[in-house]
Amino acid sequence: MSGLDYGIFGIYMVGILAIGYWHCRRNKSEEDYYVGSRKIPPVALGLSIVATDVGGGFSIGLGGVGFLMGLSGSWLLFTGLVGAWLTAVFVIPRIKGPDLERKMLTYPDFLRYRYDNRVALVAAIVSAIGYLMFTGSQIRAGAALASETIFRQAPFGWDPFVFSLYAMAFIVVVYTVMGGIKAVIYTDFAQWLVLLFGLIALALPLALRAVGGWGAFRAALPREFFSLRNIEPATFMNWMVAILPIWLIGMTLYQRMYACKGVREGRKAWYIAGVFEYPIMAFTGVLLGMCARVLYPELVEVEGGHELGLPRLINEVLPIGVTGIVIAAYFSAIMSTADSCLVASSGNIVGDFLKRHVLKNASPRALVLWSQAVTLLLGILAIAYAVRFGTVMEGVLDAYGFMVAGLFVPTLGAFFWRRSSAVGALLGILIGGGVTQALPHVRPWLSSGLESFFFGLGLSPVVYGMAFSAIAFVIGSLCVPPTSSRKEAA
Repeated sequence: MSGLDYGIFGIYMVGILAIGYWHCRRNKSEEDYYVGSRKIPPVALGLSIVATDVGGGFSIGLGGVGFLMGLSGSWLLFTGLVGAWLTAVFVIPRIKGPDLERKMLTYPDFLRYRYDNRVALVAAIVSAIGYLMFTGSQIRAGAALASETIFRQAPFGWDPFVFSLYAMAFIVVVYTVMGGIKAVIYTDFAQWLVLLFGLIALALPLALRAVGGWGAFRAALPREFFSLRNIEPATFMNWMVAILPIWLIGMTLYQRMYACKGVREGRKAWYIAGVFEYPIMAFTGVLLGMCARVLYPELVEVEGGHELGLPRLINEVLPIGVTGIVIAAYFSAIMSTADSCLVASSGNIVGDFLKRHVLKNASPRALVLWSQAVTLLLGILAIAYAVRFGTVMEGVLDAYGFMVAGLFVPTLGAFFWRRSSAVGALLGILIGGGVTQALPHVRPWLSSGLESFFFGLGLSPVVYGMAFSAIAFVIGSLCVPPTSSRKEAA
């Protein structure tokens, strides 16, 4: 990066932080802070949904799967189109009525309304841990980008990636402590307009020119890289099972459902989000990853190298000035997802646990201080998680799997099955999540028949966790049905 790029990067980041700070000062209540007074416009909300869902983890990760498998990597974000549109059609009309009646602020608030406090508390714990894991994957995405661009020569003799990891974590935690949902949404809106313009109008054409044009691009890659069928059925299934259900259980998405004015506005926002995820962002990301494969084939031999190709392309191919804009937009996209997830995790702990069970008589100022302390602690834990995994996508899918294995089926039942009960929900959450987390650890002790059953098809443990969750949920709900009041709530 040149001095001009560093200057543009610095000015852009200061501008994004200023937008966040301006909205942060306008927060007057808990409802302002968490759900934007339920008055966020659909277009801003739609782009914020994309920014939160795709963010840096999927942006860097998408370039990585494009590097490895070509256009078929776009199926990763097809889950976003399906999830967003299913939410618009089936979920938003069912959530806005109870939301406006009870002024909900969190995802467990809905489960508390539909089931009881026990289910809400367990769901809050799972959600808090899952979003902590997702925050770690975003920090790793930022470190991957920074180590190939800004900090290629780290100070004090540090390893560039390690230094970038800690620097990214510091930025994310400080920004998150400052922000609220309006700050997050409007900074998301601004930065995604810049990011999409930078990728589609600048980065992709310049990358294709760098590889010698479309003809040279086609000739340099295997033929299967240009097919949408270059994907194993088990991989496609694992993506769908791990990612699609997040649209029904994501704390960050519930906050945005609560932030829209009504059903019509919510549906419009989710339709916008779906189109931006697939095909717009999906094909842009994998094509850039494919260009990186042509330019840096040596990264195939490097562990995790497929996720370094896109950051290196941005740093080396884009002209002076453009590099600073695109890198700044990528960084702010990463920050937007990381701070949304960190706020979601902190909100689960403070709003769904501490405020209800420990800090019942705390003043608003005390709750703010507790929130900041919890956010700081979670940020430190997210760093530890970021160090644990070798690739960004591995961390993203692990976080998704942890949440959806137990939470998806009970939440689906809460919306669509009147016989759903709190006992069934608790069993579904605990058994589904337990099976998913236990399977990889007990594999060495399984008989050959059981090992073949659980691992022979190449399916993720999440698939089996959700199956056991469904069985436990149905049996529990039939054996211990809901009370009449809970049936009426459904």
